[in-house]
Formats: sequence, structure tokens, C-alpha cells
Amino acid sequence: MNRPTSQGAKFLPKGLDILHEDRDILVVNKPSGLLTVSTETEKTRTAYFALTDYIRKGYAKSRRRLFIVHRLDKETSGVLVFAKSMEAKLYLQEHWEKTCKKYLAVTHGRFDKDSGAITTYLAENKAHFVYSTSDPAKGKLSVTAYKVLKQTGDFALLEVDLLTGRKNQIRVHLAGIGHPVVGDKKYGKKDKAGARLALHAMSISFSHPFSRRQLIVETKAPAYFNQLIGCVDHKDKSRPRP
Repeated sequence: MNRPTSQGAKFLPKGLDILHEDRDILVVNKPSGLLTVSTETEKTRTAYFALTDYIRKGYAKSRRRLFIVHRLDKETSGVLVFAKSMEAKLYLQEHWEKTCKKYLAVTHGRFDKDSGAITTYLAENKAHFVYSTSDPAKGKLSVTAYKVLKQTGDFALLEVDLLTGRKNQIRVHLAGIGHPVVGDKKYGKKDKAGARLALHAMSISFSHPFSRRQLIVETKAPAYFNQLIGCVDHKDKSRPRP
């Protein structure tokens, strides 16, 4: 695993950690509250802007570029992958269906089953609200698998396997079965149980765009999760698989 040099690290904003870096890809742990890319109202306070500055080491005229491979919601923390070339970006996106993405989520309520899968078609209305439908003509097939790791009186800790990658998929699916993610102000409960969205991209596994070795990058759960449900034991690591 390659970490940022001290020269480059000074251009990295606080709270944005490098998990893996080589000549082809850059994998970071994005904090909750930070956009992946710019919007109409926010252009610079994004992971993409900050990491572009990082790889250019503050030299605005540098030709070094980052390429967006995928995105995380602003409120979601965790593993986020960028490419350093168009070739790497295209390879990763062409093989994205084979990429394994696992999340941790703290949800409201207790589960009767230890595991399950949610399958619906997801659609989005004009107000950018994503919803489930049984009509394949209206939405895209979406599958979310989950495993209950721990439960308390009020909350459950889930490991979520994202089998398809639709916008707001995990949040919509879990809310749809009556277990919204804690802190989800858009699809969840209108209460003050969560200071932030309790959804974290825990790990990602994919074929490296040039070495073709399987790379697994993992990160520990935010301290906030421990406050909600007790000790959550996951360690930061990045390793190739033989």
C-alpha cells in the first residue's frame, strides 16, 4: 500500500485520508458531509477538487488529472476510488459489475431474520426523490443483500452487499422494509436520533486496471457508529489478492 508523501500530504484537507495510491489509481476514505464532485451550488468543497489539488501538489498549471470512477452520496462516508488516467477509468467502469462493494449501516429497529435480500425496481421523480416500484418499465432492477451483525434495543448494525449500484439504493431499500438508516433525513425518520447518516462504504474489491491483481481496500467504521451501537471492529487495510 502506498501512502501520500509529506510533500503531497500538505495539500490534502483534514479528514480526507489516502487508503491506497499508485501510478494508476487513488483510493480515499471520504468523510461524511463532503461531496464527491461539484454541483451547481458547490464547485470547490468536493473530494474531486481537493484530490486534484493534492496530485498537482498545489501547482494549478499541472497537467495531472483525476478521473471519476464512481460516487458516494454527500452524507455517506467511506471508500472512494479515482483513476489517474482515462485508460484506468474506462477499465474500472467496464468491469464495475464485478466490483464487490460492502457497506456498514446502522438502522432503526430490530430484525427478525439474520440476513436477507431486497429486490425492487428503482425510479426517480422530478424532485430527485428515488422510490421503489414493481414495474420494470418505470425503474431499474436493484438488489441489496444484508447481514445483521449486531442488534440493540433500538438499532441494528448491518453489513450490506451492494449487488447493483443505483442512486440512494441502500437508503431507499432499507427504508422500504421499515428499517431506515439512522440519520437519513431524506428517506428515514424525522427525528434527532442521528447527527449524521449512519452509512459507510466499508470495503471495495476490484481488479487493478494494469496489474490485473485483485485489490481489496477496507476502512474501519467511523467512531460515530460506536456511539450508536457499541464497538464495531473493522481495520483500515489495502492488500492485493494473489
